[in-house]
Amino acid sequence: MAVDSLEKLFVHQLKDLYSAEKQLLRALPKMAKNAAHDELRQAFEVHRDQTETHVERLEQIFDELGASPRGKKCRGMEGLIEESEEALEEEMEDDVRDAAMIANAQRVEHYEISGYGTVRTFAERLGHDRAARLLQQTLDEESQTDELLSRIAESYVNPASQS
Repeated sequence: MAVDSLEKLFVHQLKDLYSAEKQLLRALPKMAKNAAHDELRQAFEVHRDQTETHVERLEQIFDELGASPRGKKCRGMEGLIEESEEALEEEMEDDVRDAAMIANAQRVEHYEISGYGTVRTFAERLGHDRAARLLQQTLDEESQTDELLSRIAESYVNPASQS
């Protein structure tokens, strides 16, 4: 498909986000399993549930657009997850591993925040009001997850990893 209009770029970017979310669904259980702090484990578990909702919202948008979500693999998310998995394989103290997982998870969140902010703006510009609202909901949740990860790092993980 030639991306020769904002509408086609919008769909192209949505496919990228859909792939990113599907990849993240597979990665989050491993992150939760490897978290030493209960607060971090719970945050990853809650975000996995949210990510399922994000996938459902994207599927609703694709249905309304009459487009398929399939066909594009998000290489950016693939790289971010690969880096996260590499960190899990390194030998580290539990608190340091949690700090590394938070750092990697926040990179993922920032990637998603950027993507959702962009497609929400495209949706508004194209007059896809319902899609814009759904995308804003997801954008808000991604931002909240980023803030939660920062609070966990500042309250529990980073202080413990310094001892």
